[in-house]
Amino acid sequence: MRAATTIRYLFPLLLLSSGYFHAQPPAIRHLGQPLDLPSVLSEYIKYPSVSGSEKAAGDFLRTLCAENGLHITPMGEADGNYNFAASIRPLEAGLPNIIFLNHIDVVPAEDPSTWEHPPYAGTVTETEVWGRGAFDNKGVAMIQLSTVLEAQASYRGQPIPYNVTLLAVSCEENQCAGGARYVVENYLQLLNPAVVIGEGPPAVTEVLRRFPEREIFGISVAHKNALWLKLEVSVETTGHGSITPLKYANREMVTALNRLLRKRQRGIYTDLNVSLLRQLGRMEKGVTGFVMKHPRMFRPLLMAQLRKQPEIFALFSNTITLTGLDSRNEVVNILAPTATALLDCRLLPMTSPEKFLARLERRMNNPDIRITVLKQMPETLPSSPRSPFFQYLSASIREHYLDSEVASIFLPSSSDLGLFRSHGVPAFASVPVRLDRSYLDRVHNRDEHIPHAILHEGPKVYTTFLQKCMGEINVGSTN
Repeated sequence: MRAATTIRYLFPLLLLSSGYFHAQPPAIRHLGQPLDLPSVLSEYIKYPSVSGSEKAAGDFLRTLCAENGLHITPMGEADGNYNFAASIRPLEAGLPNIIFLNHIDVVPAEDPSTWEHPPYAGTVTETEVWGRGAFDNKGVAMIQLSTVLEAQASYRGQPIPYNVTLLAVSCEENQCAGGARYVVENYLQLLNPAVVIGEGPPAVTEVLRRFPEREIFGISVAHKNALWLKLEVSVETTGHGSITPLKYANREMVTALNRLLRKRQRGIYTDLNVSLLRQLGRMEKGVTGFVMKHPRMFRPLLMAQLRKQPEIFALFSNTITLTGLDSRNEVVNILAPTATALLDCRLLPMTSPEKFLARLERRMNNPDIRITVLKQMPETLPSSPRSPFFQYLSASIREHYLDSEVASIFLPSSSDLGLFRSHGVPAFASVPVRLDRSYLDRVHNRDEHIPHAILHEGPKVYTTFLQKCMGEINVGSTN
């Protein structure tokens, strides 16, 4: 069945203008010297910024923004909550704001000795930049910063309908109480966001069976919501393993988890995943396209194929993953009185957490197991692909990448954009660049690196997007 193959590559992370645009992005000044984007990214990478230790890297980026003339608004100064806005107009001016959101923190670089280039050396070769965060998310921040500085140069001294802001936040990778959550709770009114653009998928190919070379850019309008749970059960026993009691903590936990996990998760159609199938069906055409355009008619056939690929089926189900199991006991002949388990649950948009938890309790069928919610993301409505901002971004991508396709998608992983969506702010995830799968495989892995080219491709698309927002270019224009 080719319908599942058609969308296999769309979620591995599970993607001319006119006016004042320059042929090359403006050089960025650092310590009084003009530097190109690869060199600035290299300097940024040299500041390790694993989640909870962002201050040094944040100071570097904030100082860089200030040196290049942006208006700085600090929104947290400590590790774990170092955030700031850098805008082409002061936030106090009250203009509706087009915000480019990025995060300062990175995931750890496990075993640096195995990297081809040291993870925090910021090695620049003739064609690539290497290091932790090269793409996620320091490279994306450079693409956004170049865009904001281009807007600053283009609209200096002119009346404009929107401010343009780079918003850098902490602890996106571990979703702590600081970072974007703190910013939204304390500075949303000052930011006055009209739209937020954040990290998302680059272009992908080999999606369509009939047109495998065609690039498809996904613009994410929603994401699954994380619900992290701790299960705990305590049972008093004699404590010695020589006599097996009828009931003890480890057995109760394992039995309940078996009931919970052995049954296949139910496939669920939602407006979002049905829309995705229909969009791809229109691109695919032929018999495969017909099947995908009518997913409810061919539900048994489609679901059977989707189940074969977990990264795809995650978009059609509420998932439960056992990530931890512990009884805090290393003595073989002792019965631990308590057993705990950790579950990473990801809920489809518009799923009720309360109803999900009720079903989970019924399936475990053990009232002695206590469930603690460790983290629950706020429920959000998807951003509309009918939004003018979505249309502007989609049109900008098509203008720069001729014969490409654009699809509204949603992602299986969560991001800070959901915090803005929960307040009714349109938020879209897209990094409009071409990036070979070999580079994507290195994100959150050893040897993370990117080609120089994407640091120049991305700002071109974002600049056209801003021009459309400012009213310089009509949607659909290629002038």
